Amino acid sequence: MIATQALHEAGQRLWLDSITRELLDSGRLEHYITDLFVTGLTSNPTLFDHAIRRSRDYDASIAREAANGLSPELLFFRVALEDLSRAAELFLPIHQRTRGQDGWVSLEVSPLLAFQQPELTVEQATMLHAEAGLPNLFVKIPGTPMGLRAIEEAIFAGVPVNVTLLFSTEQYLAAADAYMKGIERRLEAGESPEVPSVASLFISRWDKAVAGQVPESLRNRLGIAVGERTYRAYCELRESARVRRLVSEGASMQTLLWASTGTKDPTARDTLYVEALAAADTINTMPEPTLLAFADHGRVGPLLTREEWESDEVLEEFRTAGVELDGLATQLQREGADSFVKSWNSLMVCIAEKSEEVGAAHPDM
Repeated sequence: MIATQALHEAGQRLWLDSITRELLDSGRLEHYITDLFVTGLTSNPTLFDHAIRRSRDYDASIAREAANGLSPELLFFRVALEDLSRAAELFLPIHQRTRGQDGWVSLEVSPLLAFQQPELTVEQATMLHAEAGLPNLFVKIPGTPMGLRAIEEAIFAGVPVNVTLLFSTEQYLAAADAYMKGIERRLEAGESPEVPSVASLFISRWDKAVAGQVPESLRNRLGIAVGERTYRAYCELRESARVRRLVSEGASMQTLLWASTGTKDPTARDTLYVEALAAADTINTMPEPTLLAFADHGRVGPLLTREEWESDEVLEEFRTAGVELDGLATQLQREGADSFVKSWNSLMVCIAEKSEEVGAAHPDM
């Protein structure tokens, strides 16, 4: 049994954090679903920016949509939904078999809205979900202080949400609270509480942030410790009276998702975070190289449990070493938000340039 199958059978879902047209055209995604037990997919503006810049696969689509006079933003969403619709179709049997618990793809809202205007974020999330017309599409909204309001409103509007850009236990719990508030409001309004959500906790960026600043004994241990602590909070929340009441009313519990699980340190094991954060009732979305590495030589050991207490000792060691964890979590989220905006702006420039280039090459479109 390969490691991806063992992890799947242990109760953790494996998603792919990658999207390109070549991935779809080559049949590689279908291979990952069939042979490597991949059951979902996430995307972000950076992935699309790289995919569109590095290939001609999108030229015809861009030329067609540019001829309709669409703005770069709307043009991008049309092109992205072409890819995600194809991916969603491949995952649809899984989505149907698991009654909506798995088989999802994700599309991110514009970060220019997400960090400034919650009302417009909800409007765009609702528009994207309606335009896609896919039963298994998550709309990604950052779990920043400004984004929490948008998450609650989007859930209340019936839009499945992938909460992204979470770094700490406290940020995760705030996102879970926003999700539950949206569900509670739906119940009060007589609406169905069946609006799924996942909460994406970023792991490896913690270790990159403190690299070279802590003793060697703490190298590449901070992200895992934060993940363990958050998993314990996740398990405790699932057993709370509030969640039990919502589940009894027909709601699904928001699922914890590990993100940023590719190893940044070239001296570390390339499957480090996947192996350390093997846990039932969670999701791990990983970049393609990490997926292939784990399938090739990954190991599935003891799973995390809510009785995992080593993380508290490890986090205390980081505090003793001078790491202010709450402040670093805020910094990482802020830096992540800035990075999302830069990626988005780069993507919009790419789309505009491609539109002009392919428009000149295909004046009849």
